[in-house]
Amino acid sequence: MQFADLKLIEPLLRAVEAEGYTAPTPIQQQAIPPILEGSDVLGCAQTGTGKTAAFALPILQRLVQGGAPGGPRALRVLVLTPTRELAAQVGESFITYGKHLGLRTAVVFGGVGQRPQMDALRRGVDVLVATPGRLLDLCSQGVAPFGRLETLVLDEADRMLDMGFIHDIRRVLAMLPERRQTLLFSATMPPDIQKLADSILRRPVRVEVAPVATTAENIDQRVVFVERSDKRAALEQVLKDPALRRAIVFTRTKHGANRVVQQLGRARIEAVAIHGNKSQGARERALASFKQGTTSVLVATDIAARGIDIDDISHVINYDLPNIPESYVHRIGRTARAGASGVALSFCDSEERPYLADIERLIRKRLPLLEIPGLAYAQADPRPALQAQAQGRPHQGQSRPQGQSRPQAQGRPHQGQSRPQGQSRPQAHAGSLGQSRPQGQSRPQAHAGPQGQSRPQGQGRPQQGRPQPQPDTSRADR
Repeated sequence: MQFADLKLIEPLLRAVEAEGYTAPTPIQQQAIPPILEGSDVLGCAQTGTGKTAAFALPILQRLVQGGAPGGPRALRVLVLTPTRELAAQVGESFITYGKHLGLRTAVVFGGVGQRPQMDALRRGVDVLVATPGRLLDLCSQGVAPFGRLETLVLDEADRMLDMGFIHDIRRVLAMLPERRQTLLFSATMPPDIQKLADSILRRPVRVEVAPVATTAENIDQRVVFVERSDKRAALEQVLKDPALRRAIVFTRTKHGANRVVQQLGRARIEAVAIHGNKSQGARERALASFKQGTTSVLVATDIAARGIDIDDISHVINYDLPNIPESYVHRIGRTARAGASGVALSFCDSEERPYLADIERLIRKRLPLLEIPGLAYAQADPRPALQAQAQGRPHQGQSRPQGQSRPQAQGRPHQGQSRPQGQSRPQAHAGSLGQSRPQGQSRPQAHAGPQGQSRPQGQGRPQQGRPQPQPDTSRADR
């Protein structure tokens, strides 16, 4: 299928072609037709699926075909996103795709001055992309009228709930016209998201690709067992691998991200950090340095990394394992895009072993052990004993012997997974961290292309008796 088969108008096709894309992704094939028809849509899609183009292209076409209403330019489309970075990238996509249409797009978020944003709204815009907190600030000053709003998009709805924006979202919803088209996109569908969808969507068309428990087959996933005190030295050695071109290192907290950057700096490895405590300018400079290749290592928290859509990331390194297993899938989804291969390497200390068990249960796969010559900090694989403790929990479709009690849950099963637990790829060559895309192979820049924005984080539940590192829950839009 080509984009022309989706009945998109010629100016949109020209804009998409200029970005180097001809074939729509599965989420675009499913979502564009019902959005063009004016239906509400409930979309569930993972990172890198082309989600942003899936709603931006049909929305722009409807704006043009509906004709501009009489009087001053009116706000007709509102897109809510959880973070500043994602808001900026979604706004850039609308501008890129709509460059031949004569429409006006504005982006508003916290961390910068309000005056330019207020001036833009007063001049009139067709599309407004906003974070909830800043939008409410502007609404209180009367510069964001919604009387002629036609379409509302909630992008990465599960992340907005995770970040505590549900009350802000409901305040915004109360100000919008009831007669509108509503599109809700989320990486996961926990009960709270389904409840929200049921309350705001009218007979929605549901589109879904790549369940959250699925990891790409072309990602070489490995684990290294190492004590926390040795993680720094292990990371330094991993980052010196010649196969590593561009890497994202994930930490669980903002302070942890800063410490890793400082430690790498002392080892003369240049890295930049991005997290909620950074100023907007500092975050933009860090992202620009990473995108342009000036810096090859970006250290990030889960929340701050949302909205990062950068091609050619060869490695994702989990310096800290996430305490929410779905976050693992979202993290490693930033490598191996568009058919390329990539490496996902996870450091696991003794306190994080239960987290690893949850991850392996979610993805229905045991992560192979990575052995690196000369890495003195690596430990032997402790999982046989850990797995033996979990044998009482059957897979879906496997009956539990009569009288056998259910052990305490460490995770939850997910449907739709086909690979049996414990099945893994052959051991990688011990001298490499895995192969990525062949040298010289490239693809169009993804920041404005249909390869969509980064995705969400599921909801987990802490295990009783398990050490719980503090998650990074700072609000990113104020």
